[in-house]
Amino acid sequence: MAILKLRYDMRMDGDDPAARADLYAAALDQIEWADRLGFDSVMLHEHHGAPDGYLPSPIVMAGAVAARTSAISIVVGALLVPLHDPIRLAEDLAVVDILSRGRLVVTPGVGYVPEEFEMFGRAMSQRGKALDRGLEVLGRAWSGESFEYEGRRVRVTPRPHQRPRPPLVVGGGSRPAARRAARVGDGFAPHLPDAWTDYREELTALGLPDPGPMPPSGPRFLHVSDDPDRSWSELAPYLLHEMNSYARFAAGAGEYTGYVPTAGLAELQGSPHYRVVTPQECVALVEELGPGGVLCFRPLAGGMPPALGWASLRLFADEVLPHITVEREPAVPVREAANGPRTSREEVRQ
Repeated sequence: MAILKLRYDMRMDGDDPAARADLYAAALDQIEWADRLGFDSVMLHEHHGAPDGYLPSPIVMAGAVAARTSAISIVVGALLVPLHDPIRLAEDLAVVDILSRGRLVVTPGVGYVPEEFEMFGRAMSQRGKALDRGLEVLGRAWSGESFEYEGRRVRVTPRPHQRPRPPLVVGGGSRPAARRAARVGDGFAPHLPDAWTDYREELTALGLPDPGPMPPSGPRFLHVSDDPDRSWSELAPYLLHEMNSYARFAAGAGEYTGYVPTAGLAELQGSPHYRVVTPQECVALVEELGPGGVLCFRPLAGGMPPALGWASLRLFADEVLPHITVEREPAVPVREAANGPRTSREEVRQ
């Protein structure tokens, strides 16, 4: 059995408006296609001011996805809460949840790129407190009741479709991220698996249920091909761009995200984050992961041409899907009483 996911960040070299519009159109077409095939979720990422046009408005994109789909969960994350006005954030997210009839999942994070905080005039040193405050405001705003915010009375309407609110699944890869997720989140989405142990330990310390081992997951990038050598050559420029772009983000912030400077195809093929497999190898990967195993497809990674992504997706549908069982990820239970963080001791590393 396998849980199937999509991820998009919409990066692309160049500034051709037609090519970028085509890229966005392809993403929506792929997501609609995946929705019909039973994919569990699509995640939309956020960064700002990147030279390759990395998606800066995942909530807007989520609204478009909601209009084109009927069942797939729409995950906005990591949503860089400290860069947003929390009242407007509550309104925009509520509208997406209504458009999707309750398919929204929010993965909040603090962010880690200094230039983004400079761009928005926000203090990076205060990002943890800003995230705490933002989550608290979201919880109160989605109640539909008026409350005091920065010395004035505010009220957010309409309320989200989900009651009491959409799930808040905190993202990150560090021990502080894991502890924050346990304290104030409805779940945890680590990008580094070691943080899951810290998450479980913090839940236990708080007297909350242990979720057990981290669900098994495949690589960050998976591509199905009838000729992996050819596909590696075709994909290399785009995957190297992605790997090195993320590595520069991390180096500039002094963070470790799992992305490292990579010189060429041989190094890329040695990374555990990228795999190109035959249909038979993909079936074997599903069997290896076992029940609840996650396969993540990123069919426009690094700005790759949509035709390359489509080739992988269609081969997967034709030659892998008939041999596996697709399942849905269990719904995230929302803490009824959790309107926001109870402490701001630490920051989350995204």
